[in-house]
Amino acid sequence: METEQVKHTELTFQLIVESSPNAIILVNKEGKIAYMNSQTEKLFGYERSELIGQTVEQLIPARYSQHHPGFRNMFFRAPAVRSMGVGRELFALRKDGTEFPIEIGLNPVVTVDGTLVLASIIDITERKKAEERFRLVVESAPNAMILVNHEGMITLVNKQTEMLFGYERNELVGNKLEMLIPQRFSGNHPNHRESFFKKPQTRAMGAGRDLFAKRKDGTEIQVEIGLNPIETTEGNMVLASIIDITERKLQEITLKKQVELEIKNKELEQFAYVASHDLQEPLRTVSNYMQLFEEDYSEKLDEQAFKYIHAVNNATSRMSMLIKALLAFSKLGTNRRLVSVDCTKLVKDVLSDLQKFIKTSGAVITVSELPTINVYETEMRQVFQNLIMNAIKFCRKGIIPEVRVDAEKLADKWQFSVKDNGIGISVSHYTRIFEIFQRLHTTAEYEGNGIGLANCKKIVELHQGEIWVESTPGKGSEFFFTIPPLTV
Repeated sequence: METEQVKHTELTFQLIVESSPNAIILVNKEGKIAYMNSQTEKLFGYERSELIGQTVEQLIPARYSQHHPGFRNMFFRAPAVRSMGVGRELFALRKDGTEFPIEIGLNPVVTVDGTLVLASIIDITERKKAEERFRLVVESAPNAMILVNHEGMITLVNKQTEMLFGYERNELVGNKLEMLIPQRFSGNHPNHRESFFKKPQTRAMGAGRDLFAKRKDGTEIQVEIGLNPIETTEGNMVLASIIDITERKLQEITLKKQVELEIKNKELEQFAYVASHDLQEPLRTVSNYMQLFEEDYSEKLDEQAFKYIHAVNNATSRMSMLIKALLAFSKLGTNRRLVSVDCTKLVKDVLSDLQKFIKTSGAVITVSELPTINVYETEMRQVFQNLIMNAIKFCRKGIIPEVRVDAEKLADKWQFSVKDNGIGISVSHYTRIFEIFQRLHTTAEYEGNGIGLANCKKIVELHQGEIWVESTPGKGSEFFFTIPPLTV
């Protein structure tokens, strides 16, 4: 009765093994194949009779087979259900000599003949092909792509990721994603990741929020991130597509500034228009009546009265000039048209216009080779004219003015400079001098209406550039301004 039960159990075992969709091999302690199913025949190309009684090393490539007996002995010393070669790629050898990648599950089986090991073998060739196709797609993507598991560990990156973040691939894979996140955000990121894995779906990350990433050198970049859940044999993962939008954000800020500037310019132009018409008329009336008063009552007025009249005339005249200057300031850039301009020739034309002023002052002016760039020609002429005139005008007494005009090509723009040996400017006034009608000296000391540098600032900003000054009081100043590439 017991014998029949054993036979029935063996028959049931054989039926189960034969019906398995995977290749099944039963191996004894010596490594000899005791049993195999039909799937093993199909997978390896052997007849059953060719393998039964042979060592399992016959199915292993030569470069691995010499080490296999040692691994087998280790398993039999502590038999347990487990995967074989965890963390390593495994290959099997067919009868025709071809190799193919496999996964193996090991199960100890206790029999009357001792403990055997049941090896379940799966051909993962197609899976490997699919993984390779996935890897190639990720690698060829134009954006940085990072594959992250549930624990936040980076398992795959592409070349664009290396280029964007400045890390080598081996520095990223196996490390936490938080290494690419600024410290002020990284603390909360695991919670966001956990939330995503609870309800994974394709979506943009941080919708409505500004996102930042951190490069290897510590610099931050603004990014857009798309999240895609991926099911793998190692569990659910997320594929993050990362786009550097730093430049786009800068353009948005620039555009916003331009819109704000246009609004301010329109408001200023409207004010200046009203001022030029509504204020000039009362000024002309005052001036006319003062002239009549002087003519009709000249015989009755003493010297002090004439001084008062002269002061009023000077004030109205200066006020009229300021209004005209304000109107001109408001109109800067209203009829803009970009043209290609040789700045060397432009500066020479400016110097020609200022020839009398230069000759009177005895100024020595040096102009280096300047570039040809796209600018608003009339406005750019004003910039050079104002800076050069100021460099000559604000000179120390008894010193011959020396002025140098230079240009330097930076990474993404041209930087111009106008340097002098004049009176210099205190650091506390660096910002104030670019404000309209702001003067550091009286008209008795230096002529002017306090609008020249304000004009320069407005014109440079119309070109999407910046202007600033560096100076040492008593030794001179150097004004810098930048002009980025502009398309005609």
